[in-house]
Amino acid sequence: MTIEVILLKDVQDIGKTGELVKVKDGFARNFLIPKQMACQATSANLQRIAQEKTKKAALEEKNKKQAEELAAKLAKVACSVAVEVNDLEKLYGSVSDLDIVRALELEGYSIDKKSIILEKPIEELGIYEVGIKLHPEVTAKLRLWVTKK
Repeated sequence: MTIEVILLKDVQDIGKTGELVKVKDGFARNFLIPKQMACQATSANLQRIAQEKTKKAALEEKNKKQAEELAAKLAKVACSVAVEVNDLEKLYGSVSDLDIVRALELEGYSIDKKSIILEKPIEELGIYEVGIKLHPEVTAKLRLWVTKK
């Protein structure tokens, strides 16, 4: 015997949050519902979930728009990182994402270091384009100047 439930959390091999799924009666009563991972698919619950989805979509759209605006601002920014070099103009070490975050803070932007996307470590002087993931769908490009002290 199966029952329809609305998932309140992502459940592996069953479905994602907000989905309407059919599961075995005992699985729903003994596991999903007591652990608040799902609720019964009544009309009231379906309506409530639909409203939550609408709110979540609006919030997601707002966050995406803010990320796009920030990406446009960051595209105009050029940060510089001054590093120690040897006689052959080789860096001691490399420019890390933390160095980039500090350079952005000097420009007035607060970015999480986990958002910085470096394809490979920056180990030479020059101009680089660094990606910054601001949103799952928005990645900004930042111009970074690596200069010697």
